[in-house]
Amino acid sequence: MPVMSIISCKIMQDEIVWLFTNDSEIDKIIIVENENISEFKEKLREQHVSYDIISFEKIPYHLGEMDENESIVVVNILELGLHAVPKTLKFEVYQNIKKMISFSDGILLFYGLCGNVLGKVEEDFCLEKDGCIVRILRDDERIVDDCIGATVGGGANYLKLLKANSKEPAFFFTPMYASSWKELLGFAKYHSDPEKALNMAKMVNDLAGYSRVAKVNTGLTYVKDIDAKIEEYASLFGYSTFEISGNQEIFEKCYLSMKDEIKNKTI
Repeated sequence: MPVMSIISCKIMQDEIVWLFTNDSEIDKIIIVENENISEFKEKLREQHVSYDIISFEKIPYHLGEMDENESIVVVNILELGLHAVPKTLKFEVYQNIKKMISFSDGILLFYGLCGNVLGKVEEDFCLEKDGCIVRILRDDERIVDDCIGATVGGGANYLKLLKANSKEPAFFFTPMYASSWKELLGFAKYHSDPEKALNMAKMVNDLAGYSRVAKVNTGLTYVKDIDAKIEEYASLFGYSTFEISGNQEIFEKCYLSMKDEIKNKTI
């Protein structure tokens, strides 16, 4: 019974929905029960993708009752904003890997370097040592920088985009970023003083020199009213907007590669 586990930042849930929607080989999807999955569940339902929601401690027992020929995927969605404190991000990702190793044949991380704290994760967890394959999103050359790097096709293309827009730096918005920018900027945290959250965001953006917002058109439509959400952000900060192309190539490549590795491991 091959079990692939996915640990993902909430910001990349749309790509997982797309992969599941287009993968007819999955027999069972299990979502780890936590506070980060409400949107993810709804999007899967809209695509008529079935799943079970199970708490961490019950997953091994549930797997033990399943047919040994079934192909299983376990998804663990982690909260937004962990990258704000790189040490916290690394700690949380590593802790979740440790929790999932015992019942996983392979774990695919929907993360990038994220401040360079996850660059050695494949070395720190390996098949020889842990009995589980651990992989992170990468292009043909190296681990991707972050969610934007993964969405625009990898590090080389990301660097080209940054250079092309260096005179007028842009904030890159994927659909999920457009949906979640208030959460990422801490508006909920400062609900009693939203002006404080706004001023902090403006200060950070001014330091980065942003003057525009780039909509990354991934072709995915799971987030509704993307343009309106981006315009709301742009208007708030006085930015202009433009569009660039994104795709699912890296997500698909890494996902299929992990499936192949697990198949070879379990033969």
